[in-house]
Amino acid sequence: MSLINSADTIASIATPPGEGGIGIVRVSGARAFPIAERIFRARHAPPFESHRIYFGALYDPATGEMLDRCLLLPYRAPHSYTGEDVVEFSCHGSPYLLRRVLEVVWREGARPAEPGEFTQRAFLNGKLDLAQAEAVADLIRARTDAQHRAALALHEGRLSKEVHALTESLLGLLAMVEAHIDFSEEIGELNPTSLIPQVDALIQQLDGLLAQARRGRLIREGVRVAIVGRPNVGKSSLLNALLGEERAIVTPIPGTTRDVIEESFQVKGVLFVVADTAGLRESADVVERLGMERTRKAIQQADLILLVADASAGWSEADERLRQSLPPETPRLLVWNKIDLIDPAQRPTRDGEHQVWISALTGQGMEALLEALLEAVGLTGVGEETLTLTHMRHIESVRTARESLLQARASLEAGMPPDIVAVDLRAAWLALGAITGETVDEALVARIFRDFCIGK
Repeated sequence: MSLINSADTIASIATPPGEGGIGIVRVSGARAFPIAERIFRARHAPPFESHRIYFGALYDPATGEMLDRCLLLPYRAPHSYTGEDVVEFSCHGSPYLLRRVLEVVWREGARPAEPGEFTQRAFLNGKLDLAQAEAVADLIRARTDAQHRAALALHEGRLSKEVHALTESLLGLLAMVEAHIDFSEEIGELNPTSLIPQVDALIQQLDGLLAQARRGRLIREGVRVAIVGRPNVGKSSLLNALLGEERAIVTPIPGTTRDVIEESFQVKGVLFVVADTAGLRESADVVERLGMERTRKAIQQADLILLVADASAGWSEADERLRQSLPPETPRLLVWNKIDLIDPAQRPTRDGEHQVWISALTGQGMEALLEALLEAVGLTGVGEETLTLTHMRHIESVRTARESLLQARASLEAGMPPDIVAVDLRAAWLALGAITGETVDEALVARIFRDFCIGK
């Protein structure tokens, strides 16, 4: 999407596809009001007042046909979502009807809006910064309470305020260093020891943001969980128990699961995306071997691994081989299944393992498992806070800024010339400014809004 087409008037359907009680056609740009005046007839003749609702009828000027009786909501610039003149037609939610209205609007001088173009214009016109604009998409896609709260905090500018404070401090440091470059004869040489504490303070603030980065990403994207184990230990039964429905086929025959089955569920507002995988064992069956390859891929992509073992059979050599094959850096939870088949006093255990005991068949121990899921990924009590750093783009920008500040600190300690220090301080400022769009390039802005839905 280009950033040089903002002079056009754009229009699209702003409500989701499908039938509904109401459907909205949104128009933004200099021709929005002239278009409304040609196709909408109300008891009160134009000009239409901003932020006042009008009831009337929509007509096709080419044929004189009435299309619908609807509401017109006009917003005059700059007091609108995009900062431009905007009109919205609230019609009956027939897909056919909305398409007819949209075609009339296009014929009268608008063009189809590209994905995210309304929000892009809000960004370009200073109604939102880039981080807040990205939060619009997060709010639309939020599936849990935690995701909604994180998106709302981003949209309300919580991260933007922190970033702005950091960039202002960076600019102050940069101005001081560049002053010593340009006016060293008048103000003297740069004193590195006076700047190091200020750089350290900025690094510490960035460390504070990064400390919550993994938690924030898991909240926004969901925790990817891989259920792994030997064949017939109850992996599919565990998936069904977590989902509360019979999603996977359960039989006593080993190797029933031939592919990765992926579903999602919530625990206290946190989204978990769980994959039931094929059991790992030696097999000559081509289909089963393909399923096991997909299992290994799911394990590599997981944020948490549930290693399921049969409590009635105890720990086996095959269990141990599987445990040793798992990536050591990925959090792991040992789930002893089938405890309904053994005496409670005979529950098996493994030293050094984070483990729970359940029966996927009877539901025994499932509440403890759900708590253990949150604990294993560090999301216990996540409902008590609002995480700020949730986008990978933002995380990478903070990391880049931190590395630049560390380099600036090293240059100061080594007594390097001020212009060397200034390069790293400027790099840190550019990296942080990219979060809010202050220093972002046109191509990145276009890529971000390309991922939005049409009509937003």
